[in-house]
Amino acid sequence: MQLYQIMVDRGYPENLCDLVTRNLNTDFTAGRMIGYLSHYSELPDVEVVDEMLAILADRNAIIKKKESEKAQAAISAMYRFGLDIE
Repeated sequence: MQLYQIMVDRGYPENLCDLVTRNLNTDFTAGRMIGYLSHYSELPDVEVVDEMLAILADRNAIIKKKESEKAQAAISAMYRFGLDIE
């Protein structure tokens, strides 16, 4: 809600505010956008959308990295302890 209100207060169209807040719906992603917006007094709509897409791409990369780390840990455990089938 804070992100939405900041965007509305800055004069962005409501449909853009809605689009951004629906896609950046976690504290982490919304916080990143709030931080981005705080560095500029005025940004074109295109710049806001571009940053939203960059934040989403970063989030997806972090998720994939965590999944990969979890899989690698399972493989390492299998090598260390074998397949204990009991």
